[in-house]
Amino acid sequence: MNNKLTKQQFMQICIMLFGLFFGAGNLIFPPFMGKEAGFSSPWALSFFAITAIIFPILGVVVVAKTKGLRNLALKVSPWFALAYTACIYLSIGPGLGIPRAGSTPFTFVIEPHLSGNSVLIFRVVYTFVFFLVAYWLCLTPSKMVKRMGKFLTPCLLVLICLLFLGVIFKGAHSFTPPVNDYASNVYVTGFLNGYNTMDTVAALNFGLVIAIAMGAMNISDDKKVVKYSIKAGYVAGLLLLIVYGMLTYVGTATAGMFPDTKNGAEVLTKASLYVFGNTGYYILGLIFTLACLTTCVGLITSTGQYFSGLTRIPYKTWVVIWTVASFALANFGLDFILKFSVPVLLIIYPVSLMIIVMGLLDNLFLGNKAVYKATIYVCLIFSII
Repeated sequence: MNNKLTKQQFMQICIMLFGLFFGAGNLIFPPFMGKEAGFSSPWALSFFAITAIIFPILGVVVVAKTKGLRNLALKVSPWFALAYTACIYLSIGPGLGIPRAGSTPFTFVIEPHLSGNSVLIFRVVYTFVFFLVAYWLCLTPSKMVKRMGKFLTPCLLVLICLLFLGVIFKGAHSFTPPVNDYASNVYVTGFLNGYNTMDTVAALNFGLVIAIAMGAMNISDDKKVVKYSIKAGYVAGLLLLIVYGMLTYVGTATAGMFPDTKNGAEVLTKASLYVFGNTGYYILGLIFTLACLTTCVGLITSTGQYFSGLTRIPYKTWVVIWTVASFALANFGLDFILKFSVPVLLIIYPVSLMIIVMGLLDNLFLGNKAVYKATIYVCLIFSII
């Protein structure tokens, strides 16, 4: 059996992994950071990269080395592994990430042009089509690399590059000094904004998706899976840095032109209209939809695979459950579910950072469970407080 990827297959996996990471938050935070950080954008981006790129990629590396998030969590205790892993998949998946991915493109790009009762009708129609496509993509995870790594994510990258180049060639260079929190401490603010992408938690989910993709390419040797997963993580991280750099520049270069923008979506909207005219609405809508769709597919797939392994319910049934539930939450109950899922995420995020560090330093204390328990439980107590 083949245990080697071609260069084309490897790059498709790298691009797919980038697409899994790159969702709505990843699209919105850098432009606004660029606008507010101004001349200090390079420093802001450097510290943003620590929590938005380095830690997520380390998460992929650790999960690959331990052959799954559950194996990593078992180093603490069996009950912790069950509770923590379930919380990770539920909170970042159907509890937040998936329904938010379905509603975000509509909220930022389409809703501003609607009014009255038409908003609800169009939202239902949009999210129905969105989740129908996501459902179809998730039914055959073995084809995910080809569909995402060869088509969806490359289209997303091309569109972002067009926007970036358009801003350059249109002569936008309205740079401004740093403002707000970036004026007082650009390093900490950039670091915290990267933290808010939640990609470190997502990384712990996506290790399973990469393993499925490798299996579809007949990579059966565990050592090869780990090797390719780590390499794919590094390449995906480099792609993230390049794209974040482009989006940050868009915000920095247009800051003086659009001083009243209140978030990254508004920055991108103004920049798109500046570069492409009214066509910019459609281009930006496609960028948001592709970014959210790829992340959504990864989250549904990983969550479905996890719970199908935990129960006797088949994977495809879980795909239906999470897709339908996310569609409903995206339209009618997202604010309600956020009251529960966001506090859970705020509790488990520091724990996730710490468990990644512990996994990387495992050899230093010979995998001693007492060290894991003392560190993780203390971190968990302070996170809860």
